[in-house]
Amino acid sequence: MSKAPQIAVFYEHPHWFKPLFRALERRAIPYQMWHADHHRLNLVDQHSLFNGGAPDLIINRLSPSAWQRGRSHLMAYTSAALATWEGQGVRVFNGTKSWEFEISKARQVALMHQLGVRTPRTMVVHSLDQLAVAAASLTAPYVVKPNIGGSGAGILRFDSEAALLSGVTAGDIPCGPDKVWLLQEFHPPEDQAIYRVETLLGSYLYGIRIGLDADAGFDLCPADICRTSNGAALVSEACPAEARKSGMAVQADTPPAAAIQTALQLVRAAGIDVGGVEFLRSSRDGQIYFYDINALSNFVADPVQVLGFDPTERLVDALVAAAESRTP
Repeated sequence: MSKAPQIAVFYEHPHWFKPLFRALERRAIPYQMWHADHHRLNLVDQHSLFNGGAPDLIINRLSPSAWQRGRSHLMAYTSAALATWEGQGVRVFNGTKSWEFEISKARQVALMHQLGVRTPRTMVVHSLDQLAVAAASLTAPYVVKPNIGGSGAGILRFDSEAALLSGVTAGDIPCGPDKVWLLQEFHPPEDQAIYRVETLLGSYLYGIRIGLDADAGFDLCPADICRTSNGAALVSEACPAEARKSGMAVQADTPPAAAIQTALQLVRAAGIDVGGVEFLRSSRDGQIYFYDINALSNFVADPVQVLGFDPTERLVDALVAAAESRTP
């Protein structure tokens, strides 16, 4: 008789994964919560790495935005942990390859170029002094992004070279953990909306349209959005009420088939088991531009109301199937 599969969840954010934990508990699926703050890699000998035996599956739920919560060190630690677990033959959902893309927007843009995916023109710099020089190769308006981001962390818009230079001089531009920045041409979305394709194991899961108010900014986490496009309130156990965003509205939306195929191409190439890809239609030229590959999907708030189903249940199905395939 085969044993029940054992799943471990490696995470840091205190709220985002409550729906996942509750779904696992509701279905009586054995799991372990590995909070990064209390985790250590015991490399004394091969048998001490996993106390009580290795899990059948580990899902990596670390967000690069952890640096915004005082945990910059977790970028390197997670890289080491993923490589160690995979080296021991454990199946990792969103493992080393996807993490490398998750913690580098420059790598994401490079992948889009490699695959011929339209993305905003981009310059990558490793000194703030280089931003003004780089801007001469691009057309305003611009956005400056930390290479290691997460949920829109640290992204700023500048409408001219002069404004960008002023921001650099004033010290207004946040410094990410690796001190690398992207300078991109900013494409205001022509319909005041951005779009996100969520994927699971290289297949389409769902799409959403996120309507933006003029002051919405770039801090996007679908689990934090608190209303639908018709104004109905959304309830999210993944986010405390005081953190929910009122400058955005979300609705289910099936993207064009070509956009879905591009999103799937990107997540497959990046080795992402569960993740989202974002795009917009530019008011500059009317073309679709892809600009973000996200290996940490915080599914939309109140998914049954928005989508008609709960994607967390689909994720749990996939985790159990993957764990069972490793169970003797």
